[in-house]
Amino acid sequence: MQTTCPVPGERSRRVVSILGNLWFSAQQAQALSVQPRVKHSPYLEQCCWRMCAKASYQQAEWDVAMLTGIRVSAKTQERMVKRADLPATNLLEGVSELTLDGGMVRVRTPKGEPSQWRQYHGLRVNGDGIGMAWYKDPVALCAWVKSLPLASMVYLLGDGHRGIWSLFAQMAFSGLTDAILDWYHLKENLYKVDAPEEVIDTLSAHLWEGQLQAVLIQLAELNNDSAKRFSAYLSTHAGRIPNYRYYQMEGLPIGSGPVESWVKQIDARLQITGAQWNEETLPQMLKLRCAYLNNQLDNFSSVRE
Repeated sequence: MQTTCPVPGERSRRVVSILGNLWFSAQQAQALSVQPRVKHSPYLEQCCWRMCAKASYQQAEWDVAMLTGIRVSAKTQERMVKRADLPATNLLEGVSELTLDGGMVRVRTPKGEPSQWRQYHGLRVNGDGIGMAWYKDPVALCAWVKSLPLASMVYLLGDGHRGIWSLFAQMAFSGLTDAILDWYHLKENLYKVDAPEEVIDTLSAHLWEGQLQAVLIQLAELNNDSAKRFSAYLSTHAGRIPNYRYYQMEGLPIGSGPVESWVKQIDARLQITGAQWNEETLPQMLKLRCAYLNNQLDNFSSVRE
């Protein structure tokens, strides 16, 4: 496509692009999606979003300058991120598996107080499919799940944290669900029981077959504090302990590894050295990072005043 640049004047405007400074008429700007009162071109903004989703704002400034030859300051890129319209990702395919986990992020506190680590929640669909993350917004999390094209049976996976299963309960599914305690988290807790190795192996074999009652009987015979704690843990999750061997044979999910990987990928941006986040801007960075990881960042645009 060829355009003619008008002579700089009253009815034209200058836009910074990866090609340098360009002058557009109002008609040309409209055709190229260059919005009013915006200094940078849409494509340059997308370049900035991508760099900000991967690294600190300062690093993004350096990377954008290196890759495009245009310097966009760290503060300007931060403002770009804050005003970006980044809606939750939508799916067209059926969703039969939801895995949920929590991550930690360091947030700023009032001046004079130490920063604090606080939790956010990440959710991933269909194993290694797309994911999202929310900070202190269970309503938005549940609303996104309800917007998904859910299959007639949905498998819900998580570790032993009570908050995970409380969130699943808030989703109020209308169809059938099957809650599954992550097998690897279950094994991790089993190894905390003070018992001979052969007893642990026997307990593991029973759990793998979903034989919960046999495990509880053996734990009662051990009669020590670690066995009692594990018994209480099993009782809490009794309805979430299936026959793992059968599920694996049938190709059904037994672990929450995909969402744990998802959280680690998000943390690679949120937990860069020295990073602290304002609570009001943290949700936007979570959206940006998720859009980048979902390979859908280029589908969004900026909010214009």
